[in-house]
Amino acid sequence: MADELVKPEKFFLSRFGMNQSALEGTLGSALERKADYADLYFEYRSAEGLSLEESLVNHTAKSVSHGVGVRVCAEDRTGYAYSDEVTFDRMRLAAEAARAIADTRGDRPAAVQVGQSVRRHTLYELDSTPLEVPLAERANLLKQIDETARAFDSRIRNVMASFSAERKLVMIVNSEGQIAADIQPLCRLNVSVIAEDGKNRQLGAYGGGGRVEWDYFFEAERWKEFTLRAARQAIINLDAIDAPAGEMVVVLGPGWPGILLHEAIGHGLEGDFNRKGVSAFSNRIGQQVASTLCTVVDDGTLPNRRGSLNVDDEGTPTSRTVLIEKGILRGYLQDRLNARLMKMTPTGNGRRESFAHSPMPRMTNTFMLPGESTPQEIIHSVKRGLYAVSFGGGQVDITNGKFVFSASEAYLIEDGEVTRPVKGATLIGNGPDVLTRVTMLGNDLALDSGIGTCGKDGQSVPVGVGLPTIRIDGLTVGGTRA
Repeated sequence: MADELVKPEKFFLSRFGMNQSALEGTLGSALERKADYADLYFEYRSAEGLSLEESLVNHTAKSVSHGVGVRVCAEDRTGYAYSDEVTFDRMRLAAEAARAIADTRGDRPAAVQVGQSVRRHTLYELDSTPLEVPLAERANLLKQIDETARAFDSRIRNVMASFSAERKLVMIVNSEGQIAADIQPLCRLNVSVIAEDGKNRQLGAYGGGGRVEWDYFFEAERWKEFTLRAARQAIINLDAIDAPAGEMVVVLGPGWPGILLHEAIGHGLEGDFNRKGVSAFSNRIGQQVASTLCTVVDDGTLPNRRGSLNVDDEGTPTSRTVLIEKGILRGYLQDRLNARLMKMTPTGNGRRESFAHSPMPRMTNTFMLPGESTPQEIIHSVKRGLYAVSFGGGQVDITNGKFVFSASEAYLIEDGEVTRPVKGATLIGNGPDVLTRVTMLGNDLALDSGIGTCGKDGQSVPVGVGLPTIRIDGLTVGGTRA
């Protein structure tokens, strides 16, 4: 299979008996009525996972799936149909179903000629993937994690660890004659720790991964770092006091706290919401939407990152897109459909969960660029406030930008020093407003460790987030202590 891995398009053409005539015929059928665009999305995915709990590897799973999706776009309408049986007859039936949204009037379009290969990035050319590592070796890593976490503190009662890996081959063929193909490896290690002290129980969690090889987890004992951070978080929260409530200065730590940026700001910058006029950022390009300290980018071209792609799920090469520059809104994240309707350029952000889903504009790796202050300067500037290091769940209303996020690890800031840990802290605010309240920006930009998964309209895709340490003035904190 080595040659197919170099040329994934060969894999699909040979495995499913496809040829150029079949591809062109299916696209021609999809465009038989009056339509603007059509594409075929082929996918072959192999995945494995295993998990540990109560010191035992208690679950393993292996799956293989494949299929093809056919999309037809006519003005602002999209028809989509898919099949997990990849044959010419099934593709033709899917094309006929998808084209039902197109107009019956108009002339038959010219015949489609496929042959133009899309030049893709080379962001994750791996010698091997974790799928090739013996299952026993992966299980042994989970056992080491269990032993390491339990040795950290006698109050640790249980350890849950899991490792998942997949390799996905995709091929996209469109009515413009373009063909793009890619091999997308992905893996993730998760560690959760439960600690008890007789009075309460607390959870700590950490993990990471990306489009990386197995050795990634052993470089600088990265797996041990993940384990100890999860264990430490659980133990710290045992001694945490109830979080204060009210409006105060909030300092967000670097890395994973960028999830707040992703949810509260990022989704509002996706093209579909702005084309429909339902985003708080609609029709605001060129306007001041944030503090002049803030520059926000989405970059799908970072090597080996969880959110990166050589080409997006429409076959467009990913890019680095400046969304907000020194507080000014510069653009949106676009797929082909919304870019065409908004008379803008696709940014390589058309993404889908699988062949069973139609693509839509989604983030890749979204982060804020660093400033000039040191983290210590930011902390020392705060008389009384909250320092949020990690977040759990959260939700946001795209139409008005209102969000609520739960901090899984946070501390009080008192007289310029980080002091007592707190529990039960929630951050409440408005996405467009919160960026205007950024008054200090750290020089310590960090990306998350590779754990992000983004949900939208029932679809989940891997993403990355990032942030330097930032100071936000006047953010509402929900807690239990006045």
